[in-house]
Amino acid sequence: MAENRNKKMFGGCLSALQHMELDACTQCGECLKNCPVQEVTGNRQVSPPAKIRAFRDFIKKTRGLKSFVLGARDVDRGLLEDFTRAVFECTTCGACGKACSVGIYTQRLWPMLRREMVLRGIGPIEAQRDMPEDVRRTGNPYGKPAAERFAPWFPAEVKVAEKAEIGYYTGCTGAYDAIPMVKGDVTVLGKIGRPFTMLPPEEEVCCGFPLFVTGQFELLEGLVKRLVEGYTQRGVKTLVCSCPCCVNMIARDWPHFYGRKLPFGIRHISQYVLAALEEGRISPTAPVAESIIYHDPCYLSRGVGITEEPRAILKRIPGVQLLEFTRNRANSRCCGAGGAARKVFHENAVAIGRLTIDEAYEKKAGRLVLGCPACYGKVNEAMSGYEKQVKIVDVMELLSGVL
Repeated sequence: MAENRNKKMFGGCLSALQHMELDACTQCGECLKNCPVQEVTGNRQVSPPAKIRAFRDFIKKTRGLKSFVLGARDVDRGLLEDFTRAVFECTTCGACGKACSVGIYTQRLWPMLRREMVLRGIGPIEAQRDMPEDVRRTGNPYGKPAAERFAPWFPAEVKVAEKAEIGYYTGCTGAYDAIPMVKGDVTVLGKIGRPFTMLPPEEEVCCGFPLFVTGQFELLEGLVKRLVEGYTQRGVKTLVCSCPCCVNMIARDWPHFYGRKLPFGIRHISQYVLAALEEGRISPTAPVAESIIYHDPCYLSRGVGITEEPRAILKRIPGVQLLEFTRNRANSRCCGAGGAARKVFHENAVAIGRLTIDEAYEKKAGRLVLGCPACYGKVNEAMSGYEKQVKIVDVMELLSGVL
């Protein structure tokens, strides 16, 4: 992630591999079939090939052979602003990269292109710009009081240890915008019976993902070190989290910003809970006699490769008939809430979310099971007033009710 702060030259934030990926793009358009923004807008100017083509042109103008001979040229401000809006409209779901015939890892490429625009003072856009100050002031990107992080929802019967080898990280979106999910998390953790610890609400700050994915890196090192040190002081050896974006950030990026290997491991809650089920520590007893359909979150499936554990948990609930989306696992369709795009492109997010609702409804699912707090909040919003209604539930929310 070396950054070239010379504003004249483009590509300084990209790794050598990412430069190769830009050159490798054949503009075949195969990715267009899976891009959620393309599905709802059809605007080819914001498509993956168009963004790559535009950025390659910026590089050629500022650091290519011609620019070396004739001198770097300024890039037209209007072109930069159009590119910035296109790259921030993306949900960073990574579906384009999964479909890419040459294997471009777009889920990691887009944040770096956003970083380039942030360093030039052009990005991010609109409400996305407020997140660093909100995090600095309140510890979360929503600007909500730290005192309200756990208070409204944390179950009184669940006990949290001062120190334990198992730590639980709630995450901001779950705590403030998808409460049934995180309430289900801690309820299940409590029933497992192993001691687990948490940071106090004023210490459990943002994991940094919203800032990373929007290219706003300035606070990341401080946030990461603060959280790592907090969990280390509480004796944590395994950190458990349910938010796919948080898990992705912790596993992939915390070591970079921390400066070395983390002193604890990270597990998605589905991995931890499935192990507890297999050990007999918990066992679902109450039946759920209906068909349910599980949606794979982008940063859980394509991000860290976890697809089977949530399904294995759901199949252990008596009476459940598990349906599948046509696009599932690493090929799943984005729910529309990712990449902080929902903060600006609300209509896109709702339209994309309704594509998931449509399929769940058409397959006669009794419940749509979501595993991402951003999706949980936005798809519930998309369901409001929609003619096709399907009950939305999270994996741990559902499991906690049958233990």
